[in-house]
Amino acid sequence: MTEGRFLTGSTMGHVVRMSATGAFGITFVFLVDAANLFWLSQIGQPKLVAAIGFAYAIQFFSVSVGTGLMIAVTALVSRSIGQGQRQHARKYAGAGIAISVIVQCIVGLIILIFSEQLIQLAGAKGETASVAARYLRLTIMSLIPMAVGLACSATLRAEGLGAKAMYVTLIPGILLMIIDPILILGLGWGLDGAAVGLVLFRFALAGVGLFFAVHQHKLAAMPTVDGIHKTVKHYFRIAAPAIMTQLATPAGNYFLTRVMAPFGDDAVASWAIIARLTALAFGGLFALSGAIGGIFGQNFGAGQINRLVTTYRDALVFCLIYTLCMWGIFYTKTSYIAASFGLQRDGTDILNAFTSVGVGSYIFIGALFVSNAAFNNLGKPRRSVVLNWLKDGVLSWPLAIWLSASFGGIGIIYGQAIAGIMMGAFAALWGWRYVSALTVADMAITQK
Repeated sequence: MTEGRFLTGSTMGHVVRMSATGAFGITFVFLVDAANLFWLSQIGQPKLVAAIGFAYAIQFFSVSVGTGLMIAVTALVSRSIGQGQRQHARKYAGAGIAISVIVQCIVGLIILIFSEQLIQLAGAKGETASVAARYLRLTIMSLIPMAVGLACSATLRAEGLGAKAMYVTLIPGILLMIIDPILILGLGWGLDGAAVGLVLFRFALAGVGLFFAVHQHKLAAMPTVDGIHKTVKHYFRIAAPAIMTQLATPAGNYFLTRVMAPFGDDAVASWAIIARLTALAFGGLFALSGAIGGIFGQNFGAGQINRLVTTYRDALVFCLIYTLCMWGIFYTKTSYIAASFGLQRDGTDILNAFTSVGVGSYIFIGALFVSNAAFNNLGKPRRSVVLNWLKDGVLSWPLAIWLSASFGGIGIIYGQAIAGIMMGAFAALWGWRYVSALTVADMAITQK
């Protein structure tokens, strides 16, 4: 097939189809991640759940680097497909996988060397800090196979193979769902069992990704030193700002974890649960960003401006409907969630603030994701850097500190929500103005 799958047909249909398959795959991963916390909570030691929260604040950085690398693969491969240059797309995919592995190897080694210091900087103390550092050391180098799996998934999405990209996360997720309770409770390994399960999951992610993208569909060529050398400039022109954009969220989470830490292990445990619930509830929005990246990229490569505008509009509508549905579900299930994870009074109050206020702010945060996808794939990735660091590095932290002085841990949720609403609204308008003003000449200049 020479023509890109996204160049014809309803853009809303493409948005919904790609987001639905992406949402199912990524949400299932987040579901088993939340189940991981649930099994640990059954041991009856809040410090274990808190330790995962502190370790997650560090791991979030490395996972976000992987996501930034994945964005670059999607953009380069989808543009080449839109231009009808299939061989270029295969070379970009193969080189992208290799570059992702190299970068994540470096990131993993840095975190491994400074794991204890990073955990302490996050606000962990005593036994909770030592347990969190142990979990981090056991799992961090599995970033390397994870990088392979994410790059393969990005290649499949760039081609328009949403179902296959879904299987890359779905199949390993099913494996993790089965082995987690066995490792954590059945064998009595506790936190170590959770770490082993995560490592096995990431290796399975790489295996399934390589099977579909490389073996079955032949979408990636074998990387060569010369090919990597020729690709690296184009790759990091997108990847560098994309990584900086993605790092804003874990940086914000890291800062807010430090603000939450003085309120005790129950508050941090609630914060860790909220992080998992956020990922679980809004997997569809996270998937939306990746899904429309491929749609933008192919139509950008083909010079089809009108389809860029309708894709942006349809994605915003999808965000609104999706978030309203999630808001209703979480608002009515708050007490059940708190009881299931054994949260005490302070933790339950923080969870209530999230389900009543924090979830609603994702109407605007979702719009920020849409603008990120537009800027990253349409030649202005630095704008995404500015938007996300203003939200997570400039607004969230001071707002959380200020409001926590009056409302305690609840104030952190409020601060995060206010920052999301402000920057999401601005990002949606800025992205719309850019996409609607694009011309064929602009696109030709950007792709040189």
